[in-house]
Amino acid sequence: MSAPRTLPWPLVALFAAGYLAPYLLPTTVGRLDAGLPLSATQAGAVGSALLLSSATAGFLVAARGERFGPRALARAGLALAVLGYGGAALTGAVPAVVAGALIGGFGSGTVTAVATSGIAAMGVPPREGVRAWGRDPHRVTTLGLLVVSALAGALYLTIPHLGPGHGRPLAALALTALAVWPLTGRLPARTAPARTSRAERGRLPHRRAGLLLAAAMPCWSLAQNALWGVSGRIGLDQAHLGEVTVGAVFAVALGAGLAGVVGAGALGPRLGRAVPIGAGTALIAGCVALSASATDLGTFAFGEISWNLLYPVVLSYVIGLAASLDPRGRWAVLVGSAGSLGTAAGPLTGSVLAAGAGFAGMGQVLAAVLLGVAVPMTVVALRVGRPLPPVVELPLETAAVPARDAYDTASPNSYASTSAR
Repeated sequence: MSAPRTLPWPLVALFAAGYLAPYLLPTTVGRLDAGLPLSATQAGAVGSALLLSSATAGFLVAARGERFGPRALARAGLALAVLGYGGAALTGAVPAVVAGALIGGFGSGTVTAVATSGIAAMGVPPREGVRAWGRDPHRVTTLGLLVVSALAGALYLTIPHLGPGHGRPLAALALTALAVWPLTGRLPARTAPARTSRAERGRLPHRRAGLLLAAAMPCWSLAQNALWGVSGRIGLDQAHLGEVTVGAVFAVALGAGLAGVVGAGALGPRLGRAVPIGAGTALIAGCVALSASATDLGTFAFGEISWNLLYPVVLSYVIGLAASLDPRGRWAVLVGSAGSLGTAAGPLTGSVLAAGAGFAGMGQVLAAVLLGVAVPMTVVALRVGRPLPPVVELPLETAAVPARDAYDTASPNSYASTSAR
């Protein structure tokens, strides 16, 4: 008899549907700029408003979500995403598009929060035993990132061939939410109580570490999404590439992200969390500076691909770190929502910095921010958090008396979202 390996596909699907909006941000903002009477800065502001609405939903779910249960919240979020994004895709009136983006963003944030809290709750196993692959929060998060990266990459290859107009990426978001809806029937109506002490149920554990991580995450997310929000303009205006070429670069970059996700899942806990988070963020800073200064296809492609290779790896460990701070998943949702605030400010920040300092100057500023926030995030990873689960899976062929120490390491999101983006 072997350990169960059933994967929580509803949570994986919700994670992907929620994170897809920030993954499609460059083409969404670019299409708003090209298809509506909006300037580049105004289009970036709409993208920021969408992501800010998503972050707001995450905070509300973290505070009040347990009253309603995962199934009702997930269905409400998906319904808002379908109505909001679908309505925005079907109209050309700017106020209606903005309103639809806000409603859809709130739905995406709700869905992401449900998925993140559900994945984080896996850190408390329902019974003693060897954790199966499908019960490992870090690996379930990497699987969610794998799915959203593959989906976004396919859309980046497809959308340029569907004709002009602002509605194509918004319609893709609405249809994805609609496709995920049937899986919500497999979610529990109410959240099962986690194995926590009476003190843990009353207040958040690891308050200092959690607050430090939550304070660093907006800057970490802002720096990367400021570049991500204007990456399309860098390729089109500074590197002088066509939309199809830029879309192909993004698709390959997200394909590299798939490799990064697979690598993160295979690497597991071997390096702990501090090395992937600290060193990975430093490498991302270099990729951001390189991509922002690109003036040709080679440099632009190398910077974007390298960055997208590293981003999901680091994000998965950040989500895992947040999940380890609280077995009920509250820090995972709060840190993810804090990161969404930075994500929300990213498009507008990138547009403003690019207008004032140029793309290259913007990249240098963002790289410096990333290097600065890498320090506190690494400190948190070094000092706190439940140990990561073992990488190996042990088939239980014969009955045996378990050693007590074998169960001392039971134990990312998004965040994960993006982390996420």
